[in-house]
Amino acid sequence: MKSKIVNRRMLLHTAGLVAGGLLAGAGSAYGAARPSGSATRPVTPDEAWATLREGNRRWVADAAIHPHQDLARRTEVAEKQNPYAVVVSCIDSRVPPELVFDAGIGDVFTVRSAAQTIDPLVTGAIEYGPVELATPLIVVMGHQRCGAVTAAAHALHEGITLPGELRRIVEALRPAYDRAHGDVDKMIRINTLDTVAKLKADKLLAPRVTRKRLKIIGAYYSLDTGQVTRLV
Repeated sequence: MKSKIVNRRMLLHTAGLVAGGLLAGAGSAYGAARPSGSATRPVTPDEAWATLREGNRRWVADAAIHPHQDLARRTEVAEKQNPYAVVVSCIDSRVPPELVFDAGIGDVFTVRSAAQTIDPLVTGAIEYGPVELATPLIVVMGHQRCGAVTAAAHALHEGITLPGELRRIVEALRPAYDRAHGDVDKMIRINTLDTVAKLKADKLLAPRVTRKRLKIIGAYYSLDTGQVTRLV
């Protein structure tokens, strides 16, 4: 009788270990799919870009893992954030940075304006991450068939003045229009690189770039493939 009791206890103990192992394994797999931001946050500009690129590869392959989009992550960053990149992109509804780079809550600052144009207020928003939180990377991302660029190119070609504040967007894109000779796709790329150049010359950002604590790069997003290509 005693032997049976001992065997039963051993069986229950073993079952508990197996169950615990299975649960731990499930937690590990879940953690691999949704890594802890505090443990894996990229520190250098190159690490940050590599993380974004890997996320974009998943997006292109329809293999997104949707990291950092759960209750645990929401709780983790509720009191403090520490994003590893600033993504400056167009307002276009087809280019949401968190989806394009398969990122999650607390991973990236997103600053969006028509055709990723900048003014002092937008520049201040971009400066915040690198200046206040040492965010190591800024990505300025233009995209294929940009509606703002297309509208600006049409207005400039036809000599049309757009209503309201839209005319400011047209004027911001005029230098790219002149150099691209009206070619919309060239305008998108030129304007993206112009924005990169402006940010590299920014009085708060330039010293960080010089000390290699910050990189500012240009990129181009294809609506057709979902792929982000680095321009500079």
